[in-house]
Amino acid sequence: MNEARFHGRYGCRFDPARVVTPAFVVDEGLLADNLALLAQVKQATGCKILLALKCFAMFSVFPLLRQVLDGVCCSSPHEARLGREEFGREVHSFAAAYSEHDIEQLAVTSDHLVFNSFGQWQRFRSLAETTAKRTGRELKFGLRVNPEHSEGATPIYDPCAPGSRLGIRRKDFRADLLDGISGLHWHNLCEQDADCLQRTVAAVERNFAEVIPQMAYINFGGGHHITRPGYQLDLLIDIVGRFQDRWGVQVYLEPGEAVALNAGYLVATVLDVVNADMPIAIIDASVPAHMPDVLEMPYRPHIVGSGEAGEKAWTCRIGGLSCLAGDVAGEYSFDAELAPGDRLVFTDMAIYTMVKTNTFNGVQLPSIMRYRPDDDELVLVRRFGYEEFKTRLS
Repeated sequence: MNEARFHGRYGCRFDPARVVTPAFVVDEGLLADNLALLAQVKQATGCKILLALKCFAMFSVFPLLRQVLDGVCCSSPHEARLGREEFGREVHSFAAAYSEHDIEQLAVTSDHLVFNSFGQWQRFRSLAETTAKRTGRELKFGLRVNPEHSEGATPIYDPCAPGSRLGIRRKDFRADLLDGISGLHWHNLCEQDADCLQRTVAAVERNFAEVIPQMAYINFGGGHHITRPGYQLDLLIDIVGRFQDRWGVQVYLEPGEAVALNAGYLVATVLDVVNADMPIAIIDASVPAHMPDVLEMPYRPHIVGSGEAGEKAWTCRIGGLSCLAGDVAGEYSFDAELAPGDRLVFTDMAIYTMVKTNTFNGVQLPSIMRYRPDDDELVLVRRFGYEEFKTRLS
């Protein structure tokens, strides 16, 4: 395939032949574009926006992100420590449950600690307050509620699905135990538009109207696809603004995907083309090791210059190099046959991908690179090797 360059938001602006594969490449210019949209929301509403580290935790670009974002939200002591050490602004932490050791670590790295149940709040309040005070930190506390309102997300990603362990339901809410609580948090969206948030806010207001005025802040969670083309930005601004005016609280948003949406790529090289029921191009990357969400979601990632099966002249299946029979990205068509040495560029690979990579089969972890479009520079951030595989195991 001779397509050396492909300009546009869903392609790439660098020459993939310059990349030693496999490698993740994050375009700093596209990150800046996303940040500009998030800045619009902040400026129009006065809300605060956090980066969800569970989605994107590439700390070498934190200096760029913190020019706009107010901090990070974390799901573990390690994420909170990374946020404290590398982001340097607000750190909000939440987990479905904490151990005593978790609390001892989170109390010295977090600014806001959110509990998933009143049981955990009662059990760990004293330890958290004592630990924070000993280190001179001011620690605020919140509770996660379950709006009991789903918006059609894939079940595995729906925190409000029946039987969900996430968030306190209205029937279990203890208004008598709110002393020391300054915020409420919920999360129920996944790659969704502002109309979904509008219905969710209405559900929260129905269920927790008497509680909201007692809070200093309300966190609307993540899943807001703010930087996606066509997203109803004006509606989001209206929802946030009206909520803050109506209830007199500070609103937080904590998108992960919106921050780095369409800003990252996985570049791979074709190693071989074999014939089975159809041609299969085997690449030097692996779906379960490098793109696990493709199997978990599941979804078919876009490849620059490709079409749907049968759309272009030559159709094949793209498979990885691991021994897993299901190490397959999907079926694609191209203008010409693929051959060993050709580069394939998978798009939108910064979010929920880099954070989930693993060393299954001892497959080489992709390098991490940054692309600076102003000077057409590709910067190597990190290259991985044998030691990363070995040291995880013993």
